[in-house]
Amino acid sequence: QVQLVESGGGLVQAGGSLRLSCAASGRSFSSYYAMGWFRQAPGKEREFVAAMRWFGGYSPYADSVKGRFTISRDNAKNTLYLQMNSLKPEDTAVYYCAATIRTGLRIDTSETYDYWGQGTQVTVSS
Repeated sequence: QVQLVESGGGLVQAGGSLRLSCAASGRSFSSYYAMGWFRQAPGKEREFVAAMRWFGGYSPYADSVKGRFTISRDNAKNTLYLQMNSLKPEDTAVYYCAATIRTGLRIDTSETYDYWGQGTQVTVSS
């Protein structure tokens, strides 16, 4: 079955950087329509961070992370990444990786995604 395993979270000071990884298994990496990153802070709803559609080069970002975060993938390693720079305390959350095989849907909404990882904690201190 499909497994998505996130790693790379941790504690970092404001202004620092982290790179999250999402290792995918159980299905051909190229068979996904899109993969994305979402986050959920304590007491808040899960929110979209960034996504990548496999075809067409479309990669939307949440306004709150534009210019600071970059999504990328390595097909040879079946891995999705999220490079996070200039981190702020408000970026503190559990970050989730997600994947979908359904085509033609918006990729900036959690309802599109079929598979989810367990999450990795990112804490940014001020």
